[in-house]
Amino acid sequence: MTAIAVSVVGVLGTVMGAALTAFIAARAEQRREKTQDRVQLDELRVEHQRWRRECRQVAYLTFLEALGIADRDNQALFRELQARHSPVPLDEARIAAIRLKFKEAESAGLLVILEGPDPVAEAAQNLVDQLSSLVQDVREYAEAAAADCLAGRGDTVHAAGMEFVAAHKSFLGIARNALDEVAKDGQGLPDAR
Repeated sequence: MTAIAVSVVGVLGTVMGAALTAFIAARAEQRREKTQDRVQLDELRVEHQRWRRECRQVAYLTFLEALGIADRDNQALFRELQARHSPVPLDEARIAAIRLKFKEAESAGLLVILEGPDPVAEAAQNLVDQLSSLVQDVREYAEAAAADCLAGRGDTVHAAGMEFVAAHKSFLGIARNALDEVAKDGQGLPDAR
């Protein structure tokens, strides 16, 4: 009887040892899978950050290029009007072309606002507002040049131009910071853990 009891205890010990080994192996496998899942999630986050940064960078650059085109044409008209010493007929087609280029810049700004983040969106909207004001001031200057009554209008355009330059500089700094922030590890993404 003792032999049977010893055999039963031995079998139970072997079964319990096997069960314990299987349990420990299963736990280790679960930990390994969780670690693997975290590594994959981290890789996806890094890839998403890279993609997000590239999308933002393209949006910001497209916006700045469109702003530059509209601003250069607007400045060229203003300088030509300033250089003339006699009344100049209002060039509606040119003013309409500048307005169209401004609208293209404004549309590119909508993508920047969509891409964000909020400080960049606000700076982009401010920049669009400043360019809108500047385009309007140059149009009023052109109308005044056609009527030969330019008193003080050049100063107004110059002040609006300086405000646009300041807004442009501010946007560049904010956009650069946003691009750097997205490039930092873990920035701009919710933690899925």
